[in-house]
Amino acid sequence: MFWMVALLAEDGMQYVYRVYAPDDALPADLFWAAFHCHDDGPHPRASDRFDAAEIWRNRQPQQI
Repeated sequence: MFWMVALLAEDGMQYVYRVYAPDDALPADLFWAAFHCHDDGPHPRASDRFDAAEIWRNRQPQQI
């Protein structure tokens, strides 16, 4: 199971990160995981405003 977290950056772009976490993960933890991943990369600084991020859950398809 993974979550998708979209962060707005200073260049006006939106960067989306996949965060692997359990179903009961806290939104703030998901946000900070994506934010620190973005911060370590070469992209312009992302907004650190939690309410500017979009977070949604994705489920990996089960293999049969």
